[in-house]
Amino acid sequence: MALSTLLYISSTSFPPLHLPKSPIPFNKILSLPTPRPRFPTSSLSPHRPKAFPMQGILSEAINLIHSSPPTWRSALFNNLLIFIVGSPILVSGLSLSGICAAFLLGTLTWRAFGPSGFLLVASYFVIGTAATKVKMAQKEAQGVAEKRKGRRGPGSVIGSSAAGCVCAFLSISGVGGEAFSRLWELGFVASFCTKLSDTVSSEIGKAYGKTTYLVTTFKVVPRGTEGAVSVEGTLAGLLASILLASIGCFMGEILAPEAVICVIASQIANFGESIIGASLQEKEGFRWLNNDVVNVLNISIGCILAVLMQQVILQNLHA
Repeated sequence: MALSTLLYISSTSFPPLHLPKSPIPFNKILSLPTPRPRFPTSSLSPHRPKAFPMQGILSEAINLIHSSPPTWRSALFNNLLIFIVGSPILVSGLSLSGICAAFLLGTLTWRAFGPSGFLLVASYFVIGTAATKVKMAQKEAQGVAEKRKGRRGPGSVIGSSAAGCVCAFLSISGVGGEAFSRLWELGFVASFCTKLSDTVSSEIGKAYGKTTYLVTTFKVVPRGTEGAVSVEGTLAGLLASILLASIGCFMGEILAPEAVICVIASQIANFGESIIGASLQEKEGFRWLNNDVVNVLNISIGCILAVLMQQVILQNLHA
């Protein structure tokens, strides 16, 4: 039965199968792009965090550092930056209140005379502090060392810089115009040359002075006596004033002839300070004449002498 059925199907003819022809060729169908799913983009956007304006802050800091002529903002910023970096040195030579006074001095100096004036004062501080620390144990044993192991307070800072601060204020205020601006700068340098010479001569004299004489009578007196001088201390003070005047000349604060004037004025002022110390300091009726007051008189004499010498000597030479 099954065999007969198969024989019947094979002998029967069926009409051919016709499929509808596609209007698009087959090869075109293969090359059609695959549709991509679309997502709504009307209200969705990727979240981007806001960038911190670090570049703007750095740019502003660089502008303050290179600000010329210096402004109060640049002076405050640069002074703060240097005080933070140099805090270990400041702590070794100044008390906390002394550091505050020195910060005001540094800001004023930068505003008046720029980085060169600031570096001059910094050089004065470093050299003076180093001289104060020389043979500190020996000085303490002899009772002639500075208080607080040489860490100076605000009175010493103000007494050492009063004349320089006056010159700085005169320069900032433009007193006398451009013609006097160099004079105020000269007086500024001379005042610190005078004070450094005084500090170094005193400290080195107390440390190494073999024989100490009273300047008014040339009587031999113990080290540390007010108004006393020694050969070792005097020579060290002279070299210190030459060094600081040279630094001021190298940085363009003063000219070479003015550096010589600063050295001469500082030595005359220190001699006068020794006379005041020997004759009046700690005497009856002059108890108010302490070291800080004498310092102000000393640096004021050096400052005024330098300005007068510049006007009298150099102006006549150029005439």
